[in-house]
Formats: sequence, C-alpha cells, structure tokens
Amino acid sequence: MRILTVASEAVPFAKTGGLADVIGALPLALARLGHTVDVVMPRYRGITAGERAGQVTVRLGGQVAEAGIWIAERGPEESAPSQAQVRTVFIDQPTYYDRDFLYGTAGQDYPDNPERFAFLAVAALEWAASTVQHFDIVHGHDWQAGLVPVLLQTGRAPATIARTQAVFTNHNLAYQGVFDASWLPRLGLGWELMRIDALEYWGRISYLKSGLMFSRMITTVSPRYAREIQTPEYGFGFDGILRYRRDDVVGILNGIDYDQWDPTRDSNIPEPYDANNTAGKQAAKRAVLDKYGLRTDEAAMARPLVGLISRLVDQKGFDLIAEIADQLAQLDASFVLLGTGERRYEDFWLGLAARHPDRIGVKIGFDEPLAHLIEGGADLFLMPSRFEPSGLNQMFSMRYGTVPVVRAVGGLDDTVLNYNPRTGEGTGFSFQDYTAQALLNTLRWALDVFRDRATWQRIQREGMTQDFSWDASARQYVKVYERALGRTRTDGI
Repeated sequence: MRILTVASEAVPFAKTGGLADVIGALPLALARLGHTVDVVMPRYRGITAGERAGQVTVRLGGQVAEAGIWIAERGPEESAPSQAQVRTVFIDQPTYYDRDFLYGTAGQDYPDNPERFAFLAVAALEWAASTVQHFDIVHGHDWQAGLVPVLLQTGRAPATIARTQAVFTNHNLAYQGVFDASWLPRLGLGWELMRIDALEYWGRISYLKSGLMFSRMITTVSPRYAREIQTPEYGFGFDGILRYRRDDVVGILNGIDYDQWDPTRDSNIPEPYDANNTAGKQAAKRAVLDKYGLRTDEAAMARPLVGLISRLVDQKGFDLIAEIADQLAQLDASFVLLGTGERRYEDFWLGLAARHPDRIGVKIGFDEPLAHLIEGGADLFLMPSRFEPSGLNQMFSMRYGTVPVVRAVGGLDDTVLNYNPRTGEGTGFSFQDYTAQALLNTLRWALDVFRDRATWQRIQREGMTQDFSWDASARQYVKVYERALGRTRTDGI
C-alpha cells in the first residue's frame, strides 16, 4: 500500500513528546513490511533536512498562500523490499511555522493554531494530489491533523485524493483542538459542520472530533486505553462518541525504535551492556550522578537511583509526588529528573533539589542524549500517571534494565507486569489507586526488593527480553488499513 501520514512532529526533525517518536518509527516499520509512506509535517524553524521540491497553493477561506515543499528521503532500509520507502515532506510557510516553539509559548497556545494546522491539513492533501502516485490510505495523527478526514469526506479535498479512506490515531484524548466556531468560515468550512455528528462540541468546534467522526477507522495507542476512553472517567467528554464508534476503534500498542534504543550500541551511554551482563549500567549510573552534580562515592553508587523523564503536569502524577515530597527525600534512594512543564512543578522540583542537593538532581528542559543516559544509569524509573494512553518511557526503561514503577493504567498496564513474589515473575511494580500513599507504598516495596540482588536481576532480565519492537505494531496497523479499505473482516485485530 501507499500511505500518506499527516502529523505535527516527527523524530528526528521536531519533537515535544511521544507522538514524534511514533511518527519517526512507524513509517520505517511499515516500509520493512513492503509499504511506502510519505509523512507530511510542518517545516519548523531549525529544520534543515530535505531538498526543495516545488510548492503548492493553499486556500483557507478567503486567503490564498503558497507553501514551499521540501522532501527528505528516509528509505528504503536494507531490510525493506526495494520498492518501499519513507519520505518526509515538509510544508514550508514561515508565517505559520517559523517560530520559537511548535505549539505555543509561556504556557499558552498560539492563538492562530486553528489556522496553522488547518493549513497543514489542506497543504498535505494539495501536495498529495499534485503527485503522480495514488494513495491507498491517509493516516492522520492527533487533533493537529484532525481536519484531514473531514476534508477528504466532504468534497473539500482535490478530486484525485477525495474520498480516500482515512485512518485517525489519537495519542492522548486530553488534547482536543477545541476552538471558537467563528473559525469555520475563516477556514473555508461551512456552517453545516456545526452539527453534533460533525465538528460541533459544546457550542465550539473540535479538530479531534473531526478526526473521530469522519475517519473510517480510529486507532489509539494501547488496547487498554481503547477501552478506557469509552468511559466517562477517561473519555474527557468524548466517551459517548467513542462508544458510538466502538466497532471502528482499535487499540494498538506503540512500539519503540530498537535502532535508537539499544543498550548494546547506544552511543549516549559510556559502556554497552545486555540482559546477560548488565555491568555497564554501573558506568552509566556514575555518569548520570556526575552529570547532575551528585556524589559518586561507594555509598552513593550502592544507593538505588530513581529516574524521571517527563512533562511536568498533573497527568503524569506530579500532584501525587508533590504530596509525598518529604517522605521521598527520606527514602534511601537518589532521584534525577529531566523534564519541562507547568511552572509550579518546575519550581517545586528545583526547590526540592536545593533542599536535598546530595540526593536529588534536576534539569529543566529536554535533552535526548541525557534521556538515554538516565534510562541506562537509573535503577528504577518512576511513572505514576493519572492516565497514560501508551507510554514509551516504561518500555525504554525495561529495554535498558531499569525497572519501572508505574500506575496500572492504559499502556502502562499493558506493558508492565507487576512483580509477583510468589512466582518470581514480573517486569516492574505497579499500583491501582491514584493516591499518594499507594505510590509511596509501591516505591518503598520496589526499593526493598532492590536489596535482593538475585531477584532484582531476574526482574531486569525479564524486562530486557520483552519484545516492544515496532514490527508487531506495524502489522496491526496494516490490518486496520485493510479494514478501512474493506479488504478484511472486522475480526482478528
């Protein structure tokens, strides 16, 4: 098949979260299966990849603008069939994309985000229509690509691509692209879309709802999350829509890119290691402690190191952590955090590190090499999310022999097997109740088990030998594409 993917970010070009990792890896996995994928995304400030390949004319309401097209080849890989390839197509419109940040600044979204990502959707389809190739499927990701299905299915896309079947993936239902309804005519969309079975959402419009209502198939990023979002607790107001479309909703667990996340050949860690010999983790641990200015003497190296790499927001459980800050600091463990997010949590962690400089290290920001080093050097990884559609860091952690401590929700529950002391089986530690006490009790339990080196190494090995590669996930996406095209029955996924 030939697949057009539309997304707002992708590794290695631009990243704010797990969406970029998915868009960086899934197309390559699809190419290994013999399919061809073109990924369309904005050409943000700082992106230099690709060669200029013409331009397209984009009409939004009464506005007409030209967008430059840049294309970067990413395939085929040696292991892929010769006809398969991956290309990244950049939409170059400096008015919309030549900015300091992808979505907003100072904790606020850019006020013209409705226009910026409507432009992306229209430009992606205009470019696709301008090529000589036929696309079998158009695959949009998250609200930023939410208008793609409605453009395809309501005759607003060029004739050569209109009515192409759309698949829409939601990576996090909390982000919904909700805007004032006055944007409809400004974007060239008719008021007839202001309906409950179209874009209308409590008197406003939602780009996410467009994706959910007008796509042929809906996927999300873990089987459990696909069930959770059909309930009021996790549906964020969209549970009714998703129950209505439940026969078309499929949960496919995200994979991780084993080319990028492999402790046997990761250049970001000082020594390679594997499941049979984890001695190299000690060198990585020392490097992490050094990087954060923490002590590296014998006692510090023997003490368990807990890593956190995250957006600093309530969703990730930072409200729970704030409740037990004093108890955490008294545990026989060290903590290192890498992340950015709400100012109150940034200030909280900086203050905690200032009060406990021998045990707690904090770096505010995003640093990909440091993220790899933390995954390699930490003994435990803390991820107490309120909800977690898929999660990637728990999979990175297990791959690197870093034992995750998580809440049993969404993709965390699908991937982390809670340690069972009776059978000795397990890849991590999990808790059910979203309370600070449940988190603290589980972390204490994990730290106690850490002292039993034989048991701990068994948990590490079991986690390191799990298969979270993208190849299995890509095969599930192919089944969804085939269902969208009417080629298969609705069972078997």
